[in-house]
Amino acid sequence: MNARRGSSPRRSRRPAGCLIFLVAIAVLVAIALLIWSIAAGWWKPPGPTKPPEETPKSQPESCPDVQFISIPGTWESNSNDDPYNPSANPVSLMLNISQPMQQQFPNSRLDVYTVPYVAQFSNPVAFPPDGQTSYNLSRAEGEQRTLDFMVQRQKECPLTNYVIAGFSQGAVIAGDVAARIGEGKGPVAAERVLGVTLIADGRREPGAGQATLIGTDPPGVGAEVALRGLKVPGITMTGARPGFGTIADRTFTICAPGDMICDSPKQALNPANFISSAMTLVRAAGNPVHSLYNGYVVDPATGATATQWTVNWATGLVNQAPHPPHS
Repeated sequence: MNARRGSSPRRSRRPAGCLIFLVAIAVLVAIALLIWSIAAGWWKPPGPTKPPEETPKSQPESCPDVQFISIPGTWESNSNDDPYNPSANPVSLMLNISQPMQQQFPNSRLDVYTVPYVAQFSNPVAFPPDGQTSYNLSRAEGEQRTLDFMVQRQKECPLTNYVIAGFSQGAVIAGDVAARIGEGKGPVAAERVLGVTLIADGRREPGAGQATLIGTDPPGVGAEVALRGLKVPGITMTGARPGFGTIADRTFTICAPGDMICDSPKQALNPANFISSAMTLVRAAGNPVHSLYNGYVVDPATGATATQWTVNWATGLVNQAPHPPHS
């Protein structure tokens, strides 16, 4: 009995010895893996941060000093339109702005680019279907084409500055791009944007950080704000933008009272009744008020209409813009 009791301590030491042995092996394996990963280049100790790239002192001779970006409204463009000689809709509202700008300045001073996109708004409850592209897809294409052009322009012409203007669906697109830039997430730096004007913006909302109103102050808000949360086939109402960030002080909006695209009564459109709300949007795109901005006076002192004011505003920005060196 005593002999068996005396043998117990010797047996209990074996598991402890095995545990120490296994821990030692694990430590050696971990050290070996660390050495191997360093040798293989998988892990590198933190080094000095890469300094920011310096702004070039000049840009190619082909680059304009200022880039004007015009974004037409619904049914005023198409995906294959010529961005330098748009003809998809000869009575496009934005032609009353882009053409006078082209005529005032040489190409070396100002380049005018009209974003070509499908620019449609399919009626989601039409039967049979009207064959048009949905608002969601149209809006997305317009924004992506605007971003793509600006990315490429900035890459080729890093010292070029920008003026952006849009109407209706084009104002939504222009405003969304501007908001990205103001948040520091856009295709160009905020300091490169001289100004933005949005005519009949479907995401218009008064308030701090939003666009400055030009002309009469209508009581309503943009249709996408009034219908925030509405989701029907092809139409998603996104609500108001958070704001325009660092470029809010040079972003402007024009909205004629009674234009349901930008002056919708806050409680008039009910997302729960999507059929009547969707029909209201479709009718709003073709209402008489929405189509008359070329004659809508926003400055009684001078008699300037919405389009004339935008031309005068953009002209002043171009005249005061820097003249980057060219090489």
